[in-house]
Amino acid sequence: MKTWGIKPLTIVALLSMGMLTGCLFEGEQSLEEMDGPPEEEAASTDTITEETETESGEGEEGEGTEEETSGTVERELYLLDSNGMVVPQTLEIPASENVAGQSLEYLVKDGPVTELLPSGFEAVLPAGTQIQGVNLVDGTMTVDVSKEFQEYEAEDEEEILQAMTFTLTQFDNVERIKLWINGHEQKTMPVSGTPISDGVSRSDGINVQESSTNDLVNSEPVTVYYPSQQDGEEVYQVPVTTRVASGEDLYTTVVQTLLNGPALGTSLMQPFNEGAEVSKAEMKDGVLSVTFNEAMLTGEETKALSNEALSSLVMSLTGLPDVESVEVMVEGVEDVLNEAGEPISEPVTKSDIKEAESL
Repeated sequence: MKTWGIKPLTIVALLSMGMLTGCLFEGEQSLEEMDGPPEEEAASTDTITEETETESGEGEEGEGTEEETSGTVERELYLLDSNGMVVPQTLEIPASENVAGQSLEYLVKDGPVTELLPSGFEAVLPAGTQIQGVNLVDGTMTVDVSKEFQEYEAEDEEEILQAMTFTLTQFDNVERIKLWINGHEQKTMPVSGTPISDGVSRSDGINVQESSTNDLVNSEPVTVYYPSQQDGEEVYQVPVTTRVASGEDLYTTVVQTLLNGPALGTSLMQPFNEGAEVSKAEMKDGVLSVTFNEAMLTGEETKALSNEALSSLVMSLTGLPDVESVEVMVEGVEDVLNEAGEPISEPVTKSDIKEAESL
């Protein structure tokens, strides 16, 4: 798999700062104009790792410093839908060596993403924001943006953080992000003061939804997916973070959370039939087998699992540790069919869902 790194500053510039092992930023602002990060964070600079498709169609992982810049590449960008939800959308953009910086540039309003936006979606970063530098050290991606970044409404602060965090942490070795503005590290967000000194990760959530449990000690955050739709357009999946009770049977707990449906008053749809129940969830060799009662299926003559229900299950459960694919089983049913009447004979991966949605 191909990977990309940050272009180094010249050795002369580094020697002049006495920081050969320092933090490497690229962009209009030079290293001399920026406050350096703590020495312990400046020990090494990593390259971005992501999963891409080889000519054989199989994904493979690796590290490198450059990407072929001819042609285009599919990139997952987190945008705002018309209901104010932060949603991943896969867009085809020009290939670039600066993967992280380019991904953020495509989150800027009135920027290069404008002509590519799906109907009803919009970019989230303030217009005019420049990505002045990105740097990856030990899983933390530090992002330096221009002062125009500060020109957003207070009510958009959480969505901005979520979109940036989830867009960058789609890459395998990016675990969290930190923010600098015009060369200065930020301890809080500039408008509403959201604390960010420790960085922001996916564990901080996206489209956070209130849960039925208030016990923060004996619960943990999980991100599940529910379908949504805008003005009769195609159905898409929206990630929602909620808390569930901790315990040995996390898989069943997450499935039950999905069956309970999204919070009332949201734009999200309930993809599961009333009366659908989960009886067990068993994990083996990366495959999570989940068994339901027959109420899980829809249809009168031919019973089938709806596309929306299958997508919600797979997108949600493959986000849990060690789950690579999901096998759906129904009590008393030998072959579970999809909406096209075809048997779902193999465990389903997240890539299978995304491929089906792109057709």
